[in-house]
Amino acid sequence: MAPRRPEDTGRARDRVLYLLKTRGPQAARELAGVLGVTTMAVRQHLQALDAEGLIQFADERRKVGRPVRIWSLTSKASARFPDTHGELTVDLLSAVRATFGAEGLDRLVGERSRQQAESYRRRMPDRGAPLDQRISALATLRCEDGYMAECSRSEDGSWVLAENHCPICAAAAACQGLCRDELAMFSQLLGPDVVVSRDEHILAGARRCAYRIAAAAAPTN
Repeated sequence: MAPRRPEDTGRARDRVLYLLKTRGPQAARELAGVLGVTTMAVRQHLQALDAEGLIQFADERRKVGRPVRIWSLTSKASARFPDTHGELTVDLLSAVRATFGAEGLDRLVGERSRQQAESYRRRMPDRGAPLDQRISALATLRCEDGYMAECSRSEDGSWVLAENHCPICAAAAACQGLCRDELAMFSQLLGPDVVVSRDEHILAGARRCAYRIAAAAAPTN
């Protein structure tokens, strides 16, 4: 068997990081099942990533058997995923706030959100289209912008739009209006027949941002 090339090893470890980013903390056996390799091979990658400070583990006790080692990303791993010029953006937002005040910054963020919503709207299905098509289209657009988005149907019939990465996290931390306008934009794009709420928020310490999309209550006479 030919020896594994360094670039192949690097790609394999990047896939491990990607799975931990998009699926959350997992055990080596779970990662191996998705990657289609042996658990031993995954453990070797995990050891290397741990040595780089990119992942960490916690031993989780189960009802039966020994504790299971669960792996998750560290804050250092964020550098492996795209950030849209975070430091520059934060500096610009600070300059706008210092020059034009909080009101001026709100106007700037509002205009940015308006332009983004208009760009999305041109590529979204009509509001009369089935809801699953609208949500899927929005997830695709968010993926293109670097949010690693995906959508899924819940048992109660509602939908979850999950964003596993925030490419503007540094800017959002400096200007909360970006997150506020994002939630409003989703509601506008998906239409008045749904209610959108944020269940998980990266800036609040969650692994991802997750939005629950449910049918709006029918009006009563």
